[in-house]
Amino acid sequence: MIDLTLIGIGTGNPDHVTREGARAMNAADLILIPLKGEDKADLAGLRMEICRSCVTNPATRIEGFDLPVRDPGTPDYLRRVSDWHDRIAEVWHDAIARHLAAGGGPRVAFLVWGDPSLYDSTLRIAERLGRRITLTLRVIPGITAIQTLCAAHAIPLNDLAAPVTITTGRRLREAGWPAGVDTVVVMLDSGGAFEAVAPEGVTIWWGAYVGMARQMLIAGPLSDVAGRILEARAKARAEHGWIMDIYLMRRAAEPRP
Repeated sequence: MIDLTLIGIGTGNPDHVTREGARAMNAADLILIPLKGEDKADLAGLRMEICRSCVTNPATRIEGFDLPVRDPGTPDYLRRVSDWHDRIAEVWHDAIARHLAAGGGPRVAFLVWGDPSLYDSTLRIAERLGRRITLTLRVIPGITAIQTLCAAHAIPLNDLAAPVTITTGRRLREAGWPAGVDTVVVMLDSGGAFEAVAPEGVTIWWGAYVGMARQMLIAGPLSDVAGRILEARAKARAEHGWIMDIYLMRRAAEPRP
């Protein structure tokens, strides 16, 4: 029986880890850290820094593992991602099996960016792992990038009594502005999906590396700042090898009768 804990760690700032999250990290026998290649070594480094800041239990073992990559030969996006999740679950299983064979304890933890429930697949991978080994699952909530973005810009997430849609860059490109809402939060954008919407009357609040020391923020009418965002994003990605960004767009509501 494996006691698996998924710990939301916020957006890379050790101060975002809750006291509950820190306790869970110190209760773990093993914390597994994904390694995403040399160009994204900073991501593993940030997780390691969080461990250095929060883990005081000398018995807690911290181990990296190589994260598989998606197969570009699979044309269907959902199938490509599902197959990828299957492979990650296999890697998890093998890493845990090695740990147990070496006499390690059953309490295993993963550190999840933001919160495990929001546009993150760790829970889906954990479900696949549960088909292979018996486990109990616990989730520790974390501060999301959405919360951090709104705090950084000092804006509310929603207008008064109004709904919000959270979507992805891929979906925004394919379907345009979601129906029935004036506020849209866009995550997992490979870059510039906001160009798919008509900019008239739209304000955007964009952030990259939100909550981190290198945080970048741009806000203003979409028609005025879209180019600045694209330029800043490209420059940051070239400099750091990776980028995590998120944005909120709000369009002027139709006047009420």
